[in-house]
Amino acid sequence: MSFPITLDGVYIDGQWSAGSEHLRVINPATEALLTTVNGGDEGAVDRALSAATAAFAQWSNTSGAERGAILRRIASGVQAGRERLMYLQSSNNGKPLFEAGIDVDDVIATFEYYAGLAEALDASQDSPLELPSEAFAARVRREPCGVVGLIVPWNFPMVTTAWKLAPALAAGCCVVLKPSEVTPLPELELAAIIARSGLPNGVFNLVCGTGLAVGAPLSSDPRVAKISFTGSNAVGVQVMQRAAETIKGVSLELGGKSSLLVMADADLDLAVELASGGGFFNAGQMCSATSRVLVADALADEFLQRLKARAESIRVADPFDPEVEMGALVNQAQYQRVLGHIDRGLSAGARLVCGGGRPADLPRGYFLQPTVFTDVPLDSALWCEEIFGPVLCVRRFASEQEAIALANDSQFGLVASVVSGDASAAQRVANALQAGLVWINAPQVIFPQAAWGGYKQSSLGRELGPWGLQAFQEIKHVIRAV
Repeated sequence: MSFPITLDGVYIDGQWSAGSEHLRVINPATEALLTTVNGGDEGAVDRALSAATAAFAQWSNTSGAERGAILRRIASGVQAGRERLMYLQSSNNGKPLFEAGIDVDDVIATFEYYAGLAEALDASQDSPLELPSEAFAARVRREPCGVVGLIVPWNFPMVTTAWKLAPALAAGCCVVLKPSEVTPLPELELAAIIARSGLPNGVFNLVCGTGLAVGAPLSSDPRVAKISFTGSNAVGVQVMQRAAETIKGVSLELGGKSSLLVMADADLDLAVELASGGGFFNAGQMCSATSRVLVADALADEFLQRLKARAESIRVADPFDPEVEMGALVNQAQYQRVLGHIDRGLSAGARLVCGGGRPADLPRGYFLQPTVFTDVPLDSALWCEEIFGPVLCVRRFASEQEAIALANDSQFGLVASVVSGDASAAQRVANALQAGLVWINAPQVIFPQAAWGGYKQSSLGRELGPWGLQAFQEIKHVIRAV
């Protein structure tokens, strides 16, 4: 497949156009220029919001069945374009082709799931509410909150878009989407599929561009009823500040520094695979990365030996290599950021077990060896801060209570994993962990039916499940005298 020299990066009111902001799109596996996307600016955001505002009155009054039918057409379109979307995902993001396939399947499942929830809205609308007085009757309505701004990151293009866009459309909202300027290609292909789904003009609008040119005006504009943002905590603070100017709703999915707890009765082979998957999938560029691995004293030495062997066996290669297990980091800035974390960890006294640099057989591309540290000081950035790269820190614990305390000692609380042969003990530990999602003896499987989000500074609100739909709805009670 080949790419055109330029791509239009603005879709407003049913029309594609080229914006004035030129976004260079790099292949992280080769460092070569893929293409240039002509993104938008504050003027494009203004036009997109005008289109969305004009379309809202009609779209918000469509039936859930109508909206569900369109969501199913989007899912079918994604299925039909699966190979092309996978190719763009791997080329632009650097992740292996098999991981890109998982992403596309997630998008399909998410649109299908919210199609079902949209269709169910018709029967539940105007449901009666029991009151303590027979002199009054009440009903409950769930109505779309209005025009919404969606700002999504580069680590899971299309996926985080689907997690926001599908429930927003299901609820009856009109949308302005800002993809990451780093990974616009799969997002533009997804947008083209959405444009062919039968949505009325103005319901879905897209403006590629930087945070300053697009994200900032989108967050502060009074026509936006709600902002849903996924990204770093630092930018999340800025989004909240701008949203506060007009008291709009805000949902935030931010950082994580999650733990995997390997209990004394754990299956070691399973524990090693879960640690590897939790730390090295998507080259560790996950807010859910279980980058802090806590291991019971009795297993620690053997676990570390096996984890080292597993990490060193991982084939780091071009995303299209048929034997690849881990691809490239997304861009040079992220690559240098992770290397900086590694250097500072070494300076802080952490012991490097394996990895820490570029694979010898890959002189180009933003490739990094799977990296494992131990003896990491509890106050070091390596242990406390989100790295967003393939770096694991392993630490021993002497008791269940110590393991829980270490896991909960964080400003974040997104996810956690527990590996144990004792079902009741694993459940007890899971209940004690301050995290929005806990896996027990399982990889990081995510279902659209289950909520996504966390405690503390990891999240504000929840995505996925019925909670994801509720995030784009307002509740109205109507009470009348009888």
